[in-house]
Amino acid sequence: MLDLNQIQIAHKRLKGVVHRTPFTYAPILSDLSGYEVYLKKENLQRTGAFKLRGAFNKIATLVEAGQKGGVIAASAGNHAQGVAFAAKHFGIDATIIMPESTPLTKVQGVKELNGHTILSGANYDEAYLYALTYAKEHKLTFVHPFTDDDVMAGQGK
Repeated sequence: MLDLNQIQIAHKRLKGVVHRTPFTYAPILSDLSGYEVYLKKENLQRTGAFKLRGAFNKIATLVEAGQKGGVIAASAGNHAQGVAFAAKHFGIDATIIMPESTPLTKVQGVKELNGHTILSGANYDEAYLYALTYAKEHKLTFVHPFTDDDVMAGQGK
């Protein structure tokens, strides 16, 4: 079960790695909701999305535990780039299984971060199932995009 201490530890791990992104007032959403609404500009993050936070924290915990054999993820983009960035940072291999319909810019983004891409499946669910099989066959650690306490702790930063 995720707790505040895990988020605080993740915050320390991410210091100097992720950008501190600003909040911007959203007048239209504020008017529509009747509340003051602010948007966090995670599009300004190093990989263009908040997913870097969770992927980096998860991979940092694996490396700290001595697991340096490589990671694998299934993603159509943002999580993929976060995993590839973190793996490159720690000097481990990253394999990303992406649906065949993934935009070329997302595939290229992973490759630019030294991630190995495999296009498989018509959608995320098919890519995910293939990634789990591939992980077992190649003894890679699967980095889930959201149902993992270390990922969630990093994204809670």
